[in-house]
Amino acid sequence: MSKRRINKVAVIGSGIMGSGIACHFANIGVEVLLLDIVPRELNDLEKAKGFTIENKQVRNRIVNDALTNAIKSNPAPLYHKSFVSRITTGNLEDDIAKVKDADWIIEVVVERLDIKKQVFENLEKHRTPGTIITSNTSGIPIHFMSEGRSEDFQKHFCGTHFFNPPRYLKLFEVIPGPKTDPEILDFLIGYGEQFL
Repeated sequence: MSKRRINKVAVIGSGIMGSGIACHFANIGVEVLLLDIVPRELNDLEKAKGFTIENKQVRNRIVNDALTNAIKSNPAPLYHKSFVSRITTGNLEDDIAKVKDADWIIEVVVERLDIKKQVFENLEKHRTPGTIITSNTSGIPIHFMSEGRSEDFQKHFCGTHFFNPPRYLKLFEVIPGPKTDPEILDFLIGYGEQFL
């Protein structure tokens, strides 16, 4: 029996699925770090307020807007609106080092192999060895995403496909990579059955 515990999850990508997955973990009492990219330019409101691209509010706009939109969506992704307090937002430039505290890192970025590989390269620099790292991909072969990553990364890497909306569709697919440790697969399957 695994002694792993999931106290904190990092979700990389705050689109519909990423925000939904973050809310789903917040529902079960898990602390979540939700990260996304930094905007390339100011919007009109930010310009009117005199902000610069270096302003933290601007740098976290994409992730904060995505989470706000998720919370307003119908059906509601949270059991209770107060559970949003379990989600901390940030961006992939200023806050990526915070993934070191996560027990599970879930990548939910756009379905492009080049982007996913770049994200995994950056995550590997900051993740704690032994941390589970998964992709929510629905179409890219798992082994392509882990090519060039360390042995530890590949042992702890697999696909975990949530279905939309995660709170309401009780489907959780676990897809092994060629080097995924069977203990990781067993843990994720058991965790999914018990909590997700």
